[in-house]
Amino acid sequence: MKILKYSLFFMVFCFSCKTKKNMIDANIIAKNISARKVAKKHDLGSFDKKTVDAKLKVNFNNGKTNQGLSVQLKMKKDEVIYLRGTKLITVFKAKITPTSVSYYSPFAKNYFTGDFSMIKQLLGVEINFEQLQNLFLGQALQNLKDDKHEVDIVDNKYVLTPENQNILFDIFYTINPSYFKIDKQSIINSQKNLSLDIIYPSYNLINDIIFPSKIKIIAKNTKRTTRIDFDYKTVVFDEDISMSFNIPSGYKRLEF
Repeated sequence: MKILKYSLFFMVFCFSCKTKKNMIDANIIAKNISARKVAKKHDLGSFDKKTVDAKLKVNFNNGKTNQGLSVQLKMKKDEVIYLRGTKLITVFKAKITPTSVSYYSPFAKNYFTGDFSMIKQLLGVEINFEQLQNLFLGQALQNLKDDKHEVDIVDNKYVLTPENQNILFDIFYTINPSYFKIDKQSIINSQKNLSLDIIYPSYNLINDIIFPSKIKIIAKNTKRTTRIDFDYKTVVFDEDISMSFNIPSGYKRLEF
C-alpha cells in the first residue's frame, strides 16, 4: 500500500510539474483561431491577486540622461501604485492613484502633484491608471473585449489590430500563443511621428501566476528616443504592504 501511495504521489507531482511547464512552454505552435478567442484567452489570464510587492532593476536613457536605479514597486490592484527609486540614497518616490500622480525627489529637491501629464511627458502618450497598471502586469493597455479585432499570425504569434483604429493613433497587440500574455504592444501616431513600444522579452511562473520578468519601453518622438528597461528581481503577491509618502516642504514644484 505504501508503494502504491508513493507511486501515485510521484505521478501527481510529475503531472503537476508538466502542467506548470506547459503553461509557459515557448514551443507551442499558434493555431488558426478567431481574434475574439485570442482576446478571451488573454482576458482569462488577467492578474487576480490583490497586491504586488516587487524589487526591480531599472535603467532609464533618453539620450541626455542614462541612469540605473533599484526600484521598489508596490501595488494595490485598482487602487494605488507606489514606486521608490534608490541609488545608495532615495532618488525619487511616486504614488499613483486612479485620479492623481504624486512624485518627489529628495535628490533633486523637486515634486509634482496633479494629473497624468507627468507620465504623458515621460512616455509620449496619454495613459490612465488602469493602463499603467496593465503595463506592469503584462496585460493589454486597453480592454480587448471592448472592440472588434482582426488577427494575423506573424512569427508564430498572434497580432491583434482593431477593425476600426482610433482617430489619433494606431495600436497593435502581439500575444504569445503559449500563455496568451502580451509579448509586445505598440501605439503609433504617424502624423506626429510618435510611437510607444512596450516589449515583454520573458515571463516567470510565480505561484501559478504568469508574470513579466522583463519589460522594455521605447518611446519615440521627433526630438528624442527614451528607453526604460525593467528587470524584476523578486515578486511577492497578496502580502500586507505599507507605503510611506509625504512630500517635504520647501521643494520646487515641477510643471508639465
